[in-house]
Amino acid sequence: MLRRSLAVVLVVVLTVLAWQPAQAAAWSRAFYWGVATAGYQSEGSAPDSNWSRYVARSGGVDPYGNAVDFRHRYAEDIQLAADMGVNTFRFSVEWARVQPRPGVWDEQELAYYDDVVRHIRDAGMTPMITLNHWVYPGWVADRGGFADPRTVGDFLAFTEKVVQRYRNVLWVTFNEPVAFLSQELKIGALNPLQIPLWQADVVLAHRRAYDLIHRLDPGAKVTSNQAFYAGFNPLTDLVVMDQIRDKLDFVGLDYYYGVSLDNLTALNAISGDLWKIKLQPEGIYDALRYYANRYPNLPLYIVENGMPTDNAQPREDGYTRETALRDSIFWVQRAKADGMNVIGYNYWSITDNYEWGSYRPRFGLYTVDALTDPSLTRRPTAAVPAYRDAIANGGVPEGYRLGQAPATCSLVDFPLSCLAPPNPSGPLAHLG
Repeated sequence: MLRRSLAVVLVVVLTVLAWQPAQAAAWSRAFYWGVATAGYQSEGSAPDSNWSRYVARSGGVDPYGNAVDFRHRYAEDIQLAADMGVNTFRFSVEWARVQPRPGVWDEQELAYYDDVVRHIRDAGMTPMITLNHWVYPGWVADRGGFADPRTVGDFLAFTEKVVQRYRNVLWVTFNEPVAFLSQELKIGALNPLQIPLWQADVVLAHRRAYDLIHRLDPGAKVTSNQAFYAGFNPLTDLVVMDQIRDKLDFVGLDYYYGVSLDNLTALNAISGDLWKIKLQPEGIYDALRYYANRYPNLPLYIVENGMPTDNAQPREDGYTRETALRDSIFWVQRAKADGMNVIGYNYWSITDNYEWGSYRPRFGLYTVDALTDPSLTRRPTAAVPAYRDAIANGGVPEGYRLGQAPATCSLVDFPLSCLAPPNPSGPLAHLG
């Protein structure tokens, strides 16, 4: 009996020892410090797609030109990220670029993305690859986009073509699916009566893509990042996130703007005057807490966070990019100190880019005058050294003084964000 008991104990111990390293190796970073960009917004040399068609026929948008030419300057931008100490680089593979016609794959363009990934890995960074950042081929648009059920199969074929080339990647299937839906309505690619068809197909496409990715890349981690709409996510999550919660390895969250009793400036988003919105960096804590409560078993990753300016001019409220960055990281540290499983933070974006019809809103750590500077020079903002220091030190230091105090009665996650606001004087976690 004793021998049998010892044998059982030994098996249990060996099982635990075998299990722990596997779990530890599941996430390749103690913390993912990242920057982000997206294909159509930054690459230039735009192929035929739903968005290139919209820009071509619209008179009220900035001409696309060559964007900031990431297509030919990716090595420079990846090195700029590496020089900041960034360990994760998010970009998107443009379906329209690699599959210009049904059944036709452009091997030269696939090789281009191979080289992007090679540069990222050679710089010691983890690739985070978005498969759909609101853009798809013109031939898919001709068939009705994601309102046509055939697109699910086509998207899975594209997913397989891309995923089989890379391993141990952080994957984003659909960027901000609810925002994607609103953009499709905006550019006339979808009419309101088609919304149920679109929703069903995007949900199905993600669910099948999740299984496909894990079959091809067992070490992969997959999400579909959700935009945080202050006060509305209990409704917007019903559209896609709640339908795929069992097919997520982590919650990807994009947080930019908040709302409070003393700050209703988010209404400026309706007119596109994003730089007029007063930021609420403390809302990133509320957004993380919201998802920690809604999906308690999933790690949390800030896939996008940043600050817009008006053509790189100082903001009227005096809030600077470097201060907003530090304040946001402070609140991520507070969230982690309070027990939220935050595993990563990406800054949007590495450079200024084409903000869906306009070069006027500037989000870049490096600013680029796409309309007036033929050389497309990357000029660092003061947020570059600020981010470098935060990464090197695992966040802002204890005793950090916020550049902007929390708003009065935040409505970011009402009523909790108002009744139990985060404590700015509490301890900070080291993010690694």
